This record gives sequence, C-alpha cells and structure tokens, in this order.
Amino acid sequence: MAIHVEGIVAIVIFYLLILGVGIWAAWKNKNSGAGDGVDQSERIMVGGRDIGLFVGGFTMTATWVGGGYINGTAEYVYLPDYGLAWAQAPFGYALSLVVGGLFFAKPMRSRGYVTMLDPFQQLYGKRMGGLLFIPALMGEIFWSAAILSALGATLSVIVDININISVVISALIAIFYTLVGGLYSVAYTDVVQLFCIFVGLWISVPFALSNPAVSDISVTAKEVIYQSPWLGKIDPKDAWLWADNIFLLMLGGVPWQVYFQRVLSASSATYAQVLSFLAAFGCLVMAVPSVLIGAIGASTDWNQTSYGSIAPKDKDQSDMILPIVLQHLCPSYVSFFGLGAVSAAVMSSADSSILSASSMFARNIYQLAFRQSASDREIVWVMRCTIFVFGALATAMALLTKSVYGLWYLSSDLVYVIIFPQLLSVLFVKGTNTYGSVAGYIFGLLLRIGGGEPYLKLPPFIYYPGWVNQMKIHHVTGEVEHFVQQRFPFKTMSMLASFLANVAFSYLTKYLFESGTFSHKYDFLDAVVSKHSKEIMDKATLVSNQDNIVLSEMAPVKQVLGASIAGTFINAEVLSDDGASSPEAFADEN
Repeated sequence: MAIHVEGIVAIVIFYLLILGVGIWAAWKNKNSGAGDGVDQSERIMVGGRDIGLFVGGFTMTATWVGGGYINGTAEYVYLPDYGLAWAQAPFGYALSLVVGGLFFAKPMRSRGYVTMLDPFQQLYGKRMGGLLFIPALMGEIFWSAAILSALGATLSVIVDININISVVISALIAIFYTLVGGLYSVAYTDVVQLFCIFVGLWISVPFALSNPAVSDISVTAKEVIYQSPWLGKIDPKDAWLWADNIFLLMLGGVPWQVYFQRVLSASSATYAQVLSFLAAFGCLVMAVPSVLIGAIGASTDWNQTSYGSIAPKDKDQSDMILPIVLQHLCPSYVSFFGLGAVSAAVMSSADSSILSASSMFARNIYQLAFRQSASDREIVWVMRCTIFVFGALATAMALLTKSVYGLWYLSSDLVYVIIFPQLLSVLFVKGTNTYGSVAGYIFGLLLRIGGGEPYLKLPPFIYYPGWVNQMKIHHVTGEVEHFVQQRFPFKTMSMLASFLANVAFSYLTKYLFESGTFSHKYDFLDAVVSKHSKEIMDKATLVSNQDNIVLSEMAPVKQVLGASIAGTFINAEVLSDDGASSPEAFADEN
C-alpha cells in the first residue's frame, strides 16, 4: 500500500493549526494573573484560575475524551459478546464527572489547592505525598503512552506512514505547545481538538452507514447477521464483574490530576462544579459517533469491502475498528477528516497528562519535599524540564513497550484502590493520619496486585470467590493463552478495604499514643503526638492567599502540644487530627 499524499497533507495542516493555536494561547495569556501577584509557575499549572465556562467546558471534556476513549468505545460496541452493554467508558466517566462536581470540586477549589496532592501533603506529610505521587505519575505516563501507541497504529492503517515517525512528531508538537503555554495552551487547543473530533467523526458516519456493505444497524442491534447483536448483553455470571468495572470508572475517574487541574483552574468553586457537569454531558455526546461506528463495524459484510473477506475480529484487529471503518467504508477524503479527529483526540489527552505529571513533580516533589526555598523561576524551569522528560518517557514506552495498555490498566486500578480512598479520607473523614494512610496504601496495593493482571500476564496469588480459568485464542498466530478471570468485584473490595484500613489504623494509633499505651518517642512519622513537627509542612506553602482564600478557611482543630512548638507555624492548629476536615465544618467555621 502506497503512502497517501492527501492524508499526509491533511495531517500536516491539522498539526500546524493545533501548534498555531497553542502558541497563540501562550502569547495571549503570557501576562494573565501577573498583575494580581500570581506566580508564573501557578499560571502554568492552573492558568491563573481564570478559565471561563466556554474554554473550561471544552478542556474539562477533553480530560477523558481522547484516543483511548473514542477508539475503545467503538471497539467494545463492535466486539462479539460484548457490545454496547460493555462499552462502559462513556457512562462511567460521565458519572465520574458528576460525582466529582457534586462532592470533590467545591472543597478542592475553595481551599485554593494547586495540585491534587496538596491536601495529602498538608495532612499526611511530604513522605506520604511522595508515595501517593507514584501511582498518580504511573497513571498519567502510561495513559499518555497508550494513546500515543494507538495514534501510531491508527495513522499506519489510514495513510500507511511509519508508526515511529507519526508518534514522535505528534508527541513533539504536544510537548512544544505545552512547554510554551502550560494550561492555557492545553485548554485552548482542547477547544479546537474537540471540535475536530466531533465534526470529523460525524462527517464520516453518514458515508459509512450508506455503504452497500453495511446492513441496517437497527436490525443488527438485535439479530445475528454477521456476528452477535451489537447491543450486547450482560450475562448474570458476569454481573459483579460489570459492576466492578463501572465503579472503577465512576469513582476511579475522580482522583486524577488531569481532572483537578481543570477544577483548580476555574474562576470559582461554583464554576468548577458547573464545568464538571458540562463535561459529563460532553462525554456522552462525544461518544455517540464512536458507538455508531462500532455498530457499523458489526453490521458490515467485510467480503464486499477493500479490507478483505476476514473480519477485523478474526485478525485480532478489533481495537482498530474505528480507523478501519474510516478507511474502507468511507471515501478517502472523508477518512482523512476522521483521521484528523483521531489525531486530535490523542493530542488532547497526551498534552493534559504530561502537564499534570510535571505539575505534581515540580510542586509536590521538588518544591514542597526538597526545595521549599526554590524561586518561582526555578520551579518554572523544573516544570519545563519534566514536561520534556515525561513526554519523552511516554513516547519511548509507546514505541518500545508491547504491554503499554496492560501497564495503564493496572496503574488506573491503583489510582482507584489507593488514591481515591485516600482522597475520600483527607477531605471528608476527621482524624485520619499518616499511619492510617500508609496502612490503607499497603492494603489496597496488596489486594489489587494479588488479583493478578491478565494484560501483563501477571498471575494472581489471591484467588477471589468465583474465579475461573479462561482461554483466549490469537487468530493470527494461533497462540492459545490461558489466564485467570476474577469475577468477584475485587477492585472495589480493595478500594473499600484501603479506606477502612486508613480510618481504622488512624484511630487505633491515635488512641494508642494519646492513651500512653505507646511511648511518644515511637511516633516516628510525627503523625499523632508530634503532629506539629517539620514533617507536616506549613499550610502557607501549600495554599497561596489568592482569590480571597485565607488560611482560616482550612479545618479548625485543637492543639495537642504547647505553644512553644506550635507557635513556630502559621495557623498550626489546622494540622491537628482532632478538628474537622469536612467541607461542612469549614462552612460552619466561617
């Protein structure tokens, strides 16, 4: 198959458009917030906290609407025995944005945090913040690598260009405009990218539907024509597995820096909530063309197309069904529009994840853990360096690692079972401390890893009730793969165990130390008796006094030590675990 010159030209034009918008956004907002005394590093991370509803709604939607989202939705609708019933991402992520808007956006934004890890370091200290940074970083990097890998495969299908070149060029463009403009460039390019996704896919759908090789999708939704109906069904024996996945998406979709970066960039707490609800609607709308393309793939007699007589599912190419439909069921000029849409989706996710990872490292690891005296200029340069490093790392993984999707699945599970219960505890539960946080971390990690991960060929060492041996045949190679499927909802169980361990061990250690059962000298994490030690950082370093956010808005608590120690901190009382840490308590105080 020859290289398609028209496709190359279309991609070049699209990439130049995105690059131009990114540079324009950086130039337009280069002095935004400077007059209010906002640091440049904070402007890069949260856009000066002046993102409006229009741009904010688009960039919040782009949090999840990426290459994996549109390709994965089409894939599951197309897959026999799965269908729309198992295409859970659109509904799961939409619900996660609703949950985030209802419960998490307001307390996080009203307290003026800069990154998702700020409340953890405030309450649990810099060492625990560093531990929680690990699964958060893994999730962002592996997600970027997975979608860059998907982009390379997509471009190779439609325009037959080298996968490595396409991935490297796409990553370089996303890295460059993120380096130049930070969140402003990411947000404004998201507007263009989502527009391209929506228009590009919707232009393709009518042409694909009208192709002579495609049967009526309303018929194939319920009847067997070329394969099982694309509506799919949930077998009763798989009901708990389905529920586990939907809770993973709904609750595990909340504790991501890419989401909270948008929340914290909103001009007010109310705006942050509204943006979440708008994005939930946007996620559902943007999934519609992907669902239709998956249905079209399931309704096609591939023997009548240029693809060949063997269906994609029988070539282990189900994950490529969206670009295959664009390539073989649409005119070439239409497929190039769709290709631009897929490229846009990938870049809209990759740039966000890279910026999120660099923001957490520069602020929560470099500045707050190691260099609290670092200047703003120094932090900016650390961010720029890590944007390049993390972008290069994600690109290298996309090119070199065959199991990149398995790594992302596992890391996203760890975000769910470790970070979500920690976020729940730090925002809504009084009295949790570092000992409980460590216990919850360990419980969640062991219970999740113990269940195994088939994508990584990681065998389980904990066999949960209902486990079964499954067999998968690779049609191309003829290889037979055996793996253990855990039908018990062990991911959600691991999350709940992590949460309960955090609360239980926090109260247990608090009782043991304060009752005198354990000597005060054994409080080596400075979490109960020595709560006011230097390990727990001054809240003034975590929350800048902007947007009428003052330190007194933080949780009021009682002192457990004398004023001689506590007096060395500004408003040190808020760090005790005896006070309130719920949003309601904050409101009562004010």
